[in-house]
Amino acid sequence: MCIVDSYCKRCGREIGEFEQWQTNCPKCEDEEYHFDAISCAGIYKEPLRNLILQFKLADKTALLPTLSDFTQKALSRSSFVGEIDYFVPVPMHWTREFHRGFNQSHLIAKKLNFPNAKINNDLVRTRRTKTQTAVTIAERKKNLLNAFAVRHNHTFSGKKICLIDDVKTTGATLNECAKVLKEAGAVKVFAFVLAVAGQGK
Repeated sequence: MCIVDSYCKRCGREIGEFEQWQTNCPKCEDEEYHFDAISCAGIYKEPLRNLILQFKLADKTALLPTLSDFTQKALSRSSFVGEIDYFVPVPMHWTREFHRGFNQSHLIAKKLNFPNAKINNDLVRTRRTKTQTAVTIAERKKNLLNAFAVRHNHTFSGKKICLIDDVKTTGATLNECAKVLKEAGAVKVFAFVLAVAGQGK
């Protein structure tokens, strides 16, 4: 099922046993991340890729228990599982969520069973951006600029947060979300994704 045991705890890419340096791997040495660490269930190739696409694009929500089980087990092995105050699903713009009928990240977060961590939806998407897969890698950061904000009276200050999303490719979405959360006072922001793409980049 493309479950990966050896991955970089900073960028999530699959790595060899001796490729993890103290804080990163050779592939992310020059990359800037606002999230502090990442956990993943696997890499973005078959059959996990097909499960994710069927789940969110073909309305196969019956796959939720399987994907949630992957998430629960992967997060349980993460280095930061005991630190999380809030799970924050990466938000969709309301028009996209209305069209799809659900936010896949929120559905996964709702199934998690970590008694000390609660779901928090005070991170919102403020404008409808182009789908990240529709723009070049160079344009992805610009595409997401000022696309997220926190609600008034949020409770992120002083908290440790774990973002939940389905796939990380360049990390631009997670990065922008983490940046906004830290500006709102979060002391640490971690990330979990079902799968990490862009293995060769």
